[in-house]
Order: sequence, then structure tokens, then C-alpha cells
Amino acid sequence: MHIFLKSPRLAACKKCGKPVLPHTLCENCGTYRGKEFIDVLAKLTKKERKQKEKELAAQEAAAPSASKELSPEALSKNG
Repeated sequence: MHIFLKSPRLAACKKCGKPVLPHTLCENCGTYRGKEFIDVLAKLTKKERKQKEKELAAQEAAAPSASKELSPEALSKNG
């Protein structure tokens, strides 16, 4: 048969890196194309808000280290 379901193509959110459908708002952080449209933290309870803030801070702290350029020596060691 030639009739089958295709898996959705997902893109990574520019702010948090979570997979989202293209041209849609990120449900995790509430941003679209780098602008915040929904304040996700406002809907959470105090305990959930603190946990979410910690997660977002950890993701933002990890993002700059991922974009760090490697030296030619490090690239040759990696493969």
C-alpha cells in the first residue's frame, strides 16, 4: 500500500531547545521566533515556578558552552 502516516517534522525551539512543530508557539517557554508571547511562569504555582526557573536557568547556562568553538587539535581527537 502507498497510504501511510508520516512522522511530523520537528524543529528545535531557539530559546529552550525543545522540539516543536514549525511555525508554532513553544509550549515549554512560550516563545515564537525569539519573542515571548505567553508568560508560562505566571500560570504555575509558586513551587512549580521555582522549579521551572531553575530548569530555564540551567538550559541557558548550558547553551553558551555548546556554542563554544573547538580548536583543530580537539577536532582531530574527536574523529
